[in-house]
Amino acid sequence: MRVGLVGIGNMGFAMAERLHERGWLVAVRDIDPVRERDAAKRGMTVCASPGDVAAQSECVIVAVVDAAQVDRVLFEEGGVTTPASRAASCVMLCPTIAPNDTVRIATKLAEQHIDCIDAPMSGGPAMARDGRMSLMVACADAVFEQYRRLIETLSTNVFRLGERVGDGARTKLVNNLLAGVNLAGAAEAMALAERLGLDLTRTLDVIEHSSGQSWIGSDRMRRALQADGAVRAHLSLLAKDTALAIARRAGCGLRAEPRIAHRSLVRAGLEQGLRDRDDASLFEHLRGRRC
Repeated sequence: MRVGLVGIGNMGFAMAERLHERGWLVAVRDIDPVRERDAAKRGMTVCASPGDVAAQSECVIVAVVDAAQVDRVLFEEGGVTTPASRAASCVMLCPTIAPNDTVRIATKLAEQHIDCIDAPMSGGPAMARDGRMSLMVACADAVFEQYRRLIETLSTNVFRLGERVGDGARTKLVNNLLAGVNLAGAAEAMALAERLGLDLTRTLDVIEHSSGQSWIGSDRMRRALQADGAVRAHLSLLAKDTALAIARRAGCGLRAEPRIAHRSLVRAGLEQGLRDRDDASLFEHLRGRRC
């Protein structure tokens, strides 16, 4: 199968590498020419537009940042759904976006007889590269079966959520809300450990084998303690996902808490210029704060 990827940032590039190394014919497009050059060096086909990607692909994986970018990639001039691009018969949506946007986009695709796989991802670039990321999949059963080999090549952790498109997006918001809470809590706890004069590495060792353990807390705090500033997940993305989740809470009739601790911490980090830093930088922000 020929497969396309629009958006080869940290996650998208890792996915493209995995597919390419397993013999898939991969066409890519990104707004960053450096990313495109790196893809070309690895033998992938670099296209001039999302529409060109679609023309060379049976399925196009969209791995951009938000719903506005998805709309541009799919529906604007030169996009995946333009008449000259109609080789692609399926679009896989991998960004974290609002469920109503997922449903809206899937409906527009269906009007053009293009299938949609609602498949948000979680786990970071290293896990995407190794096929260990979580893939939360909602689509028609027939579509899942048709693209099963692609889905299972991308991930060994595929969660089949049923046929209701939008359930992937809904599940991702729930996950990311808890991830934000856990990350903020881990940063707060490690800042406290430092103020108490504890050895931070040993403290984290204890937490990882005790009731306070969380995957994101361990992953991000290990990087923070090692002064590993490589950006794998921008703080701005955590802020976006948090806003989406809290908006969805309000839409479900739950009280929207604008002062949820992790959201306040993320906002403070953005105000301190950490928007383009890795979200592990929350610890750096906290350890410099005074009571």
